[in-house]
Amino acid sequence: MPTAAMIVIGDEILSGRTQDVNVQVLARALGEKGIRLAEVRMIPDDADTIVGTVNALRAGHDHVFTSGGIGPTHDDITADCIAAAFGVGIDVREDARAILATNYADPERDLNAARLRMARIPDGATLIDNPVSKAPGFTLGNVHVMAGVPKIFAVMVESVLPGLTGGQPMLSDDVLIDRGEGDLAAPLAEIDGRYPTVSIGSYPRVHEGRFIVNIVARSEDAEALAAAMAELRGLA
Repeated sequence: MPTAAMIVIGDEILSGRTQDVNVQVLARALGEKGIRLAEVRMIPDDADTIVGTVNALRAGHDHVFTSGGIGPTHDDITADCIAAAFGVGIDVREDARAILATNYADPERDLNAARLRMARIPDGATLIDNPVSKAPGFTLGNVHVMAGVPKIFAVMVESVLPGLTGGQPMLSDDVLIDRGEGDLAAPLAEIDGRYPTVSIGSYPRVHEGRFIVNIVARSEDAEALAAAMAELRGLA
């Protein structure tokens, strides 16, 4: 199964002022495509950090997805950092400019310098469609650069995924067990050992004053997953 990494870029995420929801959207979409989201890093709006993180992750995974930092303001530096990571130039590109111009009745007046920042695309990149606000993302090499706004991020993911080659889709199933993790630890370990192709996770929660556990199993092997789930349901 191909692997992917995600880089969530933004001081507002790390400060807690903004809650990220894009990781969940990407993880689910990639799983259905047969690409495993193997790693997520949340980093600040710092050029050296962005460049270093992009280069580290693009070398270790089939795909890297970024969210955030491609807007019109001074702290939107992701596009420049991607260009720096690949060692290529960056400038306003006419196809991206033409797309942005469709947002305005008088683009010569309204498409100002700040808005044109969203048309600055690294050399050699392919545009990612954005039917919501028109400002495109882009793909350079195996790095897919997307907006941080959740609605826009989601449609950009939909634009990119058809062009990616995945493996066997990841299947999942779960069971809720009205027992504590301490009671389940030993039998869970035994079941996990019997099914090496199945990933089994234990997620406790409190319900009406008592501990219960949601057991989630994931695998590319449908038969192994079904067999493991039969044993897990037997623990309830």
